[in-house]
Amino acid sequence: MPKYFPFKICGYYLYFTAHCVVECMHVHASNEELTEPGSAKFFVRSDGSSKLTARGRLKDREIVAIQKFIKDNYETMYATWRTLSANGFYEKN
Repeated sequence: MPKYFPFKICGYYLYFTAHCVVECMHVHASNEELTEPGSAKFFVRSDGSSKLTARGRLKDREIVAIQKFIKDNYETMYATWRTLSANGFYEKN
């Protein structure tokens, strides 16, 4: 399971799974098990903004902090994403 970074943000790992690379770029946030059930899911746009599509167990303040982190680091995260996926950013509003 590829992690975007080896450390946690707000107590959550940011990662994606090898079977989800058929979608556009997104980020799962999970605290321990790195599994999709119970994790939050953020689709990432080309400007670094993100759309939350699954909340998981995250509180509002954690969502805001993770979205800010994604915005500040999306280019580095995209480089990791591109190692396993030919799909680009989420472009719907």
